Amino acid sequence: MQEDWIQRVVSNPKYQELKSKRSSFGWWLTLSMMVVYYGFILLVAYNKPLLATKLGAGIITLGMPLGIGVLVFTIIITNIYVRRANTEFDDLTQQIVKGALK
Repeated sequence: MQEDWIQRVVSNPKYQELKSKRSSFGWWLTLSMMVVYYGFILLVAYNKPLLATKLGAGIITLGMPLGIGVLVFTIIITNIYVRRANTEFDDLTQQIVKGALK
């Protein structure tokens, strides 16, 4: 019984669509996060004088807002994934489950 249900889910075209969309979207978010994070790390490694540039007359350097920007970017792309998962991906999952239970 269980294997029959699994086979119905795996053979459902909506399951293939969900797998493809989720995987593709995940890879794009991963790539963008890696570019931002490793870009910042490369700046730390190879261009310290740029990051040490003071902003205004205070003690804040360019590296501080860029570092905070990496954290904010992480929160934003996490939010983007969660919103898409809670709408599009969950809708497809519900359709797959309904189709498999018929």
